[in-house]
Amino acid sequence: MEVNKEYESISNRFKRGAKCEAHGLKSKEEKEENSELEEHETETKVAEDNMLGLPKSPSKPISSFFAPRKASVKTEKQKPVLEEKKPVLNSHTEVNNHESSSFVGNSVKPSAKLEPTEYNPAKNNYHPVQDACWGPGERVPYLAVARTFERIEEESARLKIIETLSNLFRSVIVLSPEDLVSCVYLCLNQLGPAYEGLELGIGKTILMRALAQATGRQLDQIKAEAAEKGDLGLVAESSRTTQGTMFAPPKLGATAVFRKLQAIGRMMGSSSMNKKIDIIKSLFVACRHSEARYIARSLEGKLRIGLAEQSVLSALAQAASLTPPGQKFPPEVIDAAKGKSTEARKAWLDERVLIVKQAFCELPNYDVIVPVLLEHGVESLPQHCKITPGIPLKPMLAHPTKGIGEVLKRFEESAFTCEYNSGPVFPSSKIHILENGEVHIYSRNQENNTTKYPDIVSRIPKVKKTTVKSCILDAEAVAWDPNSKRIQPFQVLTTRKRKDVNAANIRVQVCVYAFDMLYINGQSLVQKPLSQRRSLLRDSFMEVEGQFLFATSMDTSNTDEIAEFLERSVKDSCEGLMVKTLEADATYEIAKRSHNWLKIKKDYLEGVADTLDLVVIGAYLGKGKRTGTYGGFLLACYDEESEEFQSICKIGTGFSDEGLEQLHTSLKDHVIPQPRPYYQWGGTAEPDHWLEAQHVWEVKCADLSISPAHRAAIGLVDEDKGISLRFPRFVRIRDDKKPENATTSTQVAELYRMQQQIQNQSSAEKGDDFY
Repeated sequence: MEVNKEYESISNRFKRGAKCEAHGLKSKEEKEENSELEEHETETKVAEDNMLGLPKSPSKPISSFFAPRKASVKTEKQKPVLEEKKPVLNSHTEVNNHESSSFVGNSVKPSAKLEPTEYNPAKNNYHPVQDACWGPGERVPYLAVARTFERIEEESARLKIIETLSNLFRSVIVLSPEDLVSCVYLCLNQLGPAYEGLELGIGKTILMRALAQATGRQLDQIKAEAAEKGDLGLVAESSRTTQGTMFAPPKLGATAVFRKLQAIGRMMGSSSMNKKIDIIKSLFVACRHSEARYIARSLEGKLRIGLAEQSVLSALAQAASLTPPGQKFPPEVIDAAKGKSTEARKAWLDERVLIVKQAFCELPNYDVIVPVLLEHGVESLPQHCKITPGIPLKPMLAHPTKGIGEVLKRFEESAFTCEYNSGPVFPSSKIHILENGEVHIYSRNQENNTTKYPDIVSRIPKVKKTTVKSCILDAEAVAWDPNSKRIQPFQVLTTRKRKDVNAANIRVQVCVYAFDMLYINGQSLVQKPLSQRRSLLRDSFMEVEGQFLFATSMDTSNTDEIAEFLERSVKDSCEGLMVKTLEADATYEIAKRSHNWLKIKKDYLEGVADTLDLVVIGAYLGKGKRTGTYGGFLLACYDEESEEFQSICKIGTGFSDEGLEQLHTSLKDHVIPQPRPYYQWGGTAEPDHWLEAQHVWEVKCADLSISPAHRAAIGLVDEDKGISLRFPRFVRIRDDKKPENATTSTQVAELYRMQQQIQNQSSAEKGDDFY
């Protein structure tokens, strides 16, 4: 693995054991952290054994740990009244008197400062030291994180959400910087970098069983209450408050919780499930107040507070900018933007947020980004966080077009090329060649697909030239018929196993089509124009028929030639063309949907310019021959600003009877009693069943129209009305997409405007943003 030595040094100083497995690091701090975790788990286990009376019969159940009932948790979302008390300590001198406060293992030692139950990171004029509920050198209480989640969950304004989370991060940076990585991952509900693929693997039934054992309640009671409330987190919180107390278990620290979640994710083998249940029980036993709500949701994999990764990155950037890390205690700079006008403050913060987001695009690993941020600050991130083979990037994506005329108008002053677009078969996958010769393959969602394509892994060393020591390719892999020497349909490729493929048993052959190179021999190429990147690609690799080919392309600006090339691409089993600028504005824009790449499909010349990827949020019971299944569904796009799902259409076309039966079976386990607070819908034609926002479908339509019945892109085209799809038709399920990767409200508004532009023969310049 190629890793800058500076990463190792920074990680060793700051991560305190937060693993960066992709970099092969195993620090002394990690061993100490693991030791602390073991101590904490041992203490908890002893407490449980004592409580259970092992080896004797228990005199009291585990449920005796829980605090007396104080208040029931209502099913609907509540806005608790939180008292704002001034901290006991009013000066830095007094704060220093508590520097000796520490953790026992990873649990929090009670502080003389503000009580964690009174912690409010949403307060105005927040002070990262005086308003924190822990002191310098102490570990961050998990309850502080839970209180932050509470405030975020009850807030709808995105900027206020970012400010609230930023305040938590500011306190962590000043008081407990070694806990910042854990806090970031807890906010994202991730166990590590996305490409490591570490998941909890806890089914809902197993989670409810663990909750029942920890609380002394009957499993049937918990199941019934979960069905009624639609939120196991609320069930866990209310279960916690119904029990008496024998003695207080160790309080939870944020890093201790994160380490236990990681431990659950790493457990393998036949006996692992019982071990996972034991860890989950130990977490529930130690929960106070709202901690159980968010631990249960984290274990389910659905935090449900409307906090997207872009907001977490913004909060992290703001925190490190306003309260710079690395200061001596007490910190002299609490608000580095103090004295700036509102406009200047916003511009200053926006600039620094962009720096953090761009750094994360190039090196999407918080185990590296956060320690660099703590060591060098925001402005130095570009120098220290660069593209690295073995760490996957999010791809650059293209905007749809209505036809060839729009392409010529858009690029009338620029040289451009047209490439075959093989479509969704293996979209924008990255092939990484490391210095040590290893070959890794990643999907557009940063999933490691290396074991899925052992045939590609074995052939890459044979097609690269000896001058290539390390590189990153942007490519597509298509199903290939060696007899006809043609691309086969996407459905053929789906018959291959998804992982751990044995090369000897492969029945479906694949051919790699390489169309870009982003890195070679230690040099990032993303700032170079496509013409140079393409030349380097062709100079560095050799074509082998049926195994490795360069994307079929044509440089032209002639309308007839583009039309003929489009026809040819369709005959060659492709979906159409990708049109890209070669020189001007031709850099590779990581994680952006750029207007410098346009895509044309054959069916763009008829109907809407693109299919949409929409999220299923509701279902309508079928009638007539569809009785007993669902007959229609409510779909939504995703709004990145508000982090909401906005209704866009009701769909009932494109399904087979068998398909509807399968959907009814798969969706019935995701029914919820009422719409989530982050669902926006028009209030008419309410679904018979509301569904958890988990499934993404590809949908075609005739066109888009302004609608008072739906809320998609509301305020972007019409102030009071949304946009809806006319004659929507189901195309397929998008298993490769998460709900947050669905078509956005901004894209919906652009599709609407685009059809208007074509009708009016006018167009406007649009900026690009992170997707």
